[in-house]
Amino acid sequence: MKGILLAGGLGTRLRPLTNVVNKHLLPVGSKPMIFYPLDALADAGIEDVMIVVGGQSTEAIMKLCKDGRQWGFKSLYYVYQEGEGGIAAALALTEKFVNKDDCCVVLGDNIMLGDSLRPYMRKFREASNRNPMYGKGALVLAARVKDPENYGVPTMEKDSQRILFITEKPINPATQLGIIGVYFYDATVFDRIRTCSPSKRGELEITDVNNSYAADGDLAWSSVKGQWIDAGSSIEAWVAAGKLVEDYQKKHEEFPELLQK
Repeated sequence: MKGILLAGGLGTRLRPLTNVVNKHLLPVGSKPMIFYPLDALADAGIEDVMIVVGGQSTEAIMKLCKDGRQWGFKSLYYVYQEGEGGIAAALALTEKFVNKDDCCVVLGDNIMLGDSLRPYMRKFREASNRNPMYGKGALVLAARVKDPENYGVPTMEKDSQRILFITEKPINPATQLGIIGVYFYDATVFDRIRTCSPSKRGELEITDVNNSYAADGDLAWSSVKGQWIDAGSSIEAWVAAGKLVEDYQKKHEEFPELLQK
C-alpha cells in the first residue's frame, strides 16, 4: 500500500497565520502539524509515501521532511499542485506513484491520537468481498463532530458497514457523524476521478469520488476509536488541537501504561 499526504492549499481558514507560511508547518504541541499524519502512515507500516505540496512554503516542507528516513520510509516523494483544485485533483497527481497499488490518503491537517491506521487498513482489505473486477473498493473514516453541516455526512445501510451515499455539507444533517480526511482506495480511484466534474466552487470533490464507490456498493466505513481533530479548519481548531495534544501527552506521561492499550 502506498501512502499519500495532501499538504497543499492556501490555508485561507487560518489567515493571517498562513499569509506567509503553509498551515502544515504550524506547530501543534511540540511538532509541526505535518508530522502527525506522517507518524500515522509510518505506524501503519507504509514505506512508500508521496506528499502533495502547494501554496506557501513548499521548499520548507521538503527541507523539513527530507527523504523520510526519520520515519523509516523507504521512499518519500513530492509533487506540486497548482492552486486549489480540490482533494480529488490533488490525489490525481499521484497516479503514476501509486501505480495500480492500493493507497491510504491522509489530509495533512488531520490529527489522530490514541489510534492507529493498522486496524482500518485490515478492515479495508477484508471489505473486498465483491467480484474481483471491481477491485477492493474504498473505506473512509468517520467521527462524531459538533458541526456535521461542515462535513460530508454519510447515509448508511441499516446494520451494515456500507455507505449508501454521502451528502456534502447538508443543511439539516441526519447524524452527528462526519467523514474525516482519511481514505483507503483501490487503484480504480483514478478512473473514478476522471469521471468527476468540477463542483460549483470549481474543484473536484472527494465526496463525488466516494459516492462513485458507494453507487457500486463498494464504500465501507469505520468510526475512529481514538481522539481526532481537524487542526486546519479554523484558528480556534488549531489552538484546540495544541491543547488536545498537550493534554494527551501529559496524561500518558503520568500513566505510561496507557500507551500499551
